[in-house]
Amino acid sequence: MKLLAVRRLLRIQRVVIRYRLDDLLFALPLPWWLMATRFAMPWRWFPRKPLDLSRGARLRLALQDLGPIFIKFGQLLSTRRDLLPEDIADELMLLQDRVPPFDPQLAINLIEQQLGAKISAVFSRFDVEPLASASVAQVHAAQLKSGEEVVVKVVRPGLKPIIAQDLAWLFIIAKVAEALSADARLLHPVEVVSDYEKTIYDELDLLREAANASQLKRNFDDSPLLYVPQVHWDWCRPKVLVMERIYGIQVTDLATLADQRTDMKMLAERGVEIFFTQVFRDSFFHADMHPGNIFVSTVQPWSPKYIAIDCGIVGSLTPEDQDYLARNLFAFFKRDYRRVAQLHIDSGWVPAETKLNEFEAAIRTVCEPIFEKPLKDISFGQVLMRLFQTARRFNMEVQPQLVLLQKTLLNIEGLGRQLYPDLDLWSTAQPFLERWMRERVSPRSLLGNLHSQVEQLPHLANMTRDLLERMSQSHTVEPTPPRAGDSRALRLLGGVLLAGGATLAAEAGAFSTLTAWPAWLMLAAGLYLVVRR
Repeated sequence: MKLLAVRRLLRIQRVVIRYRLDDLLFALPLPWWLMATRFAMPWRWFPRKPLDLSRGARLRLALQDLGPIFIKFGQLLSTRRDLLPEDIADELMLLQDRVPPFDPQLAINLIEQQLGAKISAVFSRFDVEPLASASVAQVHAAQLKSGEEVVVKVVRPGLKPIIAQDLAWLFIIAKVAEALSADARLLHPVEVVSDYEKTIYDELDLLREAANASQLKRNFDDSPLLYVPQVHWDWCRPKVLVMERIYGIQVTDLATLADQRTDMKMLAERGVEIFFTQVFRDSFFHADMHPGNIFVSTVQPWSPKYIAIDCGIVGSLTPEDQDYLARNLFAFFKRDYRRVAQLHIDSGWVPAETKLNEFEAAIRTVCEPIFEKPLKDISFGQVLMRLFQTARRFNMEVQPQLVLLQKTLLNIEGLGRQLYPDLDLWSTAQPFLERWMRERVSPRSLLGNLHSQVEQLPHLANMTRDLLERMSQSHTVEPTPPRAGDSRALRLLGGVLLAGGATLAAEAGAFSTLTAWPAWLMLAAGLYLVVRR
């Protein structure tokens, strides 16, 4: 791995030199000590011929040459037109679905190998020319023998060695950053890279993508918001995916959307609603929502419906993370900055000794100016930067499990900014959060939580029985007076009940909810057994 990593570093260096990326870097207003490093670069000691390419094209081609990890980084940047010059953003948009395809014959050979059959035996028509090509796979249009129009997705050959080399360097950079910088340690870079390693390798398994698409389709069955294509499971393999072909308008094709008189305001609002529905209702969200994966149905443009493809990367949250985020966002929309600060302390994201008043004032200073402004007047890049600078003062740690969610939020913001810049994000999201929090304490939800808690009682009873049996076995080796043994057993049982009650209370979310009554009962019984004489 070390030899591969060194070779990869030399490859990156060659790409930087070939496309003059160092010129782009040194054109920025850098500190003098960084500007001085250019004199240590041997390739800059001699005159170089200028490239007949724009700076955006140079950056796009460099990312393209460096492979899938760099391409995905470019895809994310392409949605942030508030942070990039227009010419660079336009070029990076080409990375979303116009990456140069690989040899179609290699694709055909791989498909036949995976399916164990000739192309002609499975498809009545197979288009050799790719329909689209992205960083990890390319797509061919086809028709099954049964007549359904489908797309066939096939993974690019030879990706794993390149990804392994890139990840090796990312781990090295992350470890060095953690060793040298206290600020970097707050970001947990090694954990973030580890999460990304799992994500990128999962994306190479198209059976996982097929399962994700099926789940997302079930979650939005008969929904007016989102449509997900049907997976044809009989012809899906680890490196081949066959699914229904969809026909729609790419979400960034604003001219075509305008021509069919699409309600852009509703389209943008529904995008926000889809995101919050996936995160809070389902805890299963599409985490690769760059414009190349999002289309708009041509049916009923006055009530537009999204179409989502490429479900290779999805995210989910634990109930604790969901509850924390919902409470935080709700307090944020209400401008209850004290509550936001208290939630950060309660969750352990900032140290318990943090002064609440100071943290509240710091959050208010950053967040208050962005309210009552349309999306076009807010730069979330700048807001996030200021929030990070503020959080750094209070030793706040970034949670690696939320990195995918943060990435998806950036994509959503970029799309919303392009579709309807006057979108009021707060007024769109707040009613959804209020409805979701009401549903959490509805009778149906309370009964569901009660049922799940009652289901845990037999497990707790088994644990108690096992503990008592072990205690009785130990008594046979070292006998104790009956009354003392009974007292010790009852105290231990009380301790088990206290621990179980505390666990159930934590899962109920708060001691004040109706679903916490079994926890109160167990805590009371445990306390009685522990303190009785």
